[in-house]
Amino acid sequence: MWERSLVLSAPGKVILHGEHAVVHGKVALAVALDLRTFLRLRPCGEGRVCVRLPGVGVVRSWDTPHLQALRRGFAGERWEEETAAGLSVLPADFDESKSPSVEQLDTLKEFAGIAAGASAPESLATLAFLYMCLAISAKYGDVPSVDILVWSELPTGAGLGSSAAYAVCLAAALLTACGAISCPLKEGESTARWTEEELTLINSWAFQGERVIHGNPSGVDNAVGTWGGALRYQSGKITPLKRVPMLRILLTNTKVPRSTKVLVAGVKEKILKFPAIMNPVLDSIDAISQECQSVLEAMPANPSPEYYPVLEELFDINQHHLNVIGVGHPSLDRLCRVTASHGLHSKLTGAGGGGCGITLLRPDTSPLAVEAAKRDLCACGFECWETTIGAPGVTLHHSSSLNAAVLHALSES
Repeated sequence: MWERSLVLSAPGKVILHGEHAVVHGKVALAVALDLRTFLRLRPCGEGRVCVRLPGVGVVRSWDTPHLQALRRGFAGERWEEETAAGLSVLPADFDESKSPSVEQLDTLKEFAGIAAGASAPESLATLAFLYMCLAISAKYGDVPSVDILVWSELPTGAGLGSSAAYAVCLAAALLTACGAISCPLKEGESTARWTEEELTLINSWAFQGERVIHGNPSGVDNAVGTWGGALRYQSGKITPLKRVPMLRILLTNTKVPRSTKVLVAGVKEKILKFPAIMNPVLDSIDAISQECQSVLEAMPANPSPEYYPVLEELFDINQHHLNVIGVGHPSLDRLCRVTASHGLHSKLTGAGGGGCGITLLRPDTSPLAVEAAKRDLCACGFECWETTIGAPGVTLHHSSSLNAAVLHALSES
């Protein structure tokens, strides 16, 4: 039986530069957002695995013998028949490098009572939990009787990596519970992180969770959630940046819904229609990402205030480019105008067409200016957070390192 309580967290993500251009082979920079998803794991009554996700209204529990039978049933037989026959066949195709199969996911949906075409967050979150729980226990031994509660500071469906932060937390918790990775938090420490080798394993399993939820994800979001800091992404290759600063930002959700698919298709159409005009814009966005990377990597060794005007100017130029390629929106224009009236610089992040924007805050930006900007943004009907980017990746916490809001949320039974 699992005998201790653990709390761990993983960050969300924002795209700093390179959104849309990355689809066409250019560089994108993704950074860890210090709005985090928290997971509490504690012992459960013998013989049960419980999961509670209050943010999406999930409260589920299963008997471990049923889960074990279901896992064996993935070898090709229905789980009810498996149980009755008392067979014990481990599937050969459970691995952190292999995608979940359609058959496995269909079996899980049937087991959990999820409709075949269900795409609601609660259905996908339940499915990802079941898949990861069974796959990890098939490879490393049964996940013990545990109660898992997940609570997040991240809004869902806003392009901020909330599903990846969930998958990273689940992977770290389940791998720790079944002994595949260590529990690095020592007596007297407030936080701890896993070794590079263990983080690589966490990331691999989190990517499988993301595949359950999204089908064909890039792997960027779960990599940011695992390692934190900043990552460079180009043509499928993910490279963590060496030592990056934590930067203060305002994150604003315009709450305007948008379809990433439609926006990506619109950009492609424009490029095909006006290649001589649009390709130089993509090259310029690529140059912005690379210039920003150079600045970020130079900042820790020489924390000079002169870097901030450069970062602000890159925000301004890129926002104009994103409008040129057709992914702006009146709500984002308004966000940029409001923050500019307070001397601040903003750009959209992610798909555009609404969604979220980020505003850079200098170290010397006065609290009064920040509060005034937040007040004006909220008056537009937007939701606004003051937070940081370049945050740490998946982390184990002692309760002393958690703020009151997190402690309260995780104490809800």
